[in-house]
Amino acid sequence: MSLPVRATVTARVEAVTPKGDEGLLVEFLRTYRDSVQLVVDEIWGLSEVPSWAELHVMFYNRLMKMGFRAHHVSEIYKRAKEVVESTRKNSGSKPLLKKLTARIHTLDYKIDLDKKILRLAILHGKWVELKLVWYSYLNKYLDGSWKPGEIIVSYRYGRILVYITFHRDVVFREPQTVMGVDLNFNNITYTIIDLNSELVSIGVMPFKGLKRALHYRKLA
Repeated sequence: MSLPVRATVTARVEAVTPKGDEGLLVEFLRTYRDSVQLVVDEIWGLSEVPSWAELHVMFYNRLMKMGFRAHHVSEIYKRAKEVVESTRKNSGSKPLLKKLTARIHTLDYKIDLDKKILRLAILHGKWVELKLVWYSYLNKYLDGSWKPGEIIVSYRYGRILVYITFHRDVVFREPQTVMGVDLNFNNITYTIIDLNSELVSIGVMPFKGLKRALHYRKLA
């Protein structure tokens, strides 16, 4: 029996602030970015990247005094830890964050997918309202089978972008056939057999990509 697998997709949606709260949103994103940078700066010189629990002890009270909610603080630790670990792995220099981007926990936003309204918790207990500029191809995620997860909110060149993660559990069907694919210089050959090794289908698809690439290589 196949076990369910979580399928995840991310939809990028532009947004506007119908109530004129763009300044409050930008202030929140800037403070969020600067707080991630604060954590990065203070743990960069340590021999080992602290655990989440250690980061909580080091920074929780300081960040809460800035007006963040508890889950904001948690996401800030997580982001800073990811940045430092990734940069060290690639032997880079200390990161300097520039983008105004925040990752938002599911408890820190409320979304009305019928009205396409997103309410976002920001600093000092305030909320801002965003009107999502919807696209018809996203309606397939509104059939009730997809659930919204964490979101990312970004502000760049005067545009507000919201990245909404949708997820659902998917159970794969038991396979009925097996396909083999052979990539040749001039074609792709495929063979399909059933689970009893009986031939179902075989075909050849012309493929000129490698020949064209070789031609351009010779011209170069």
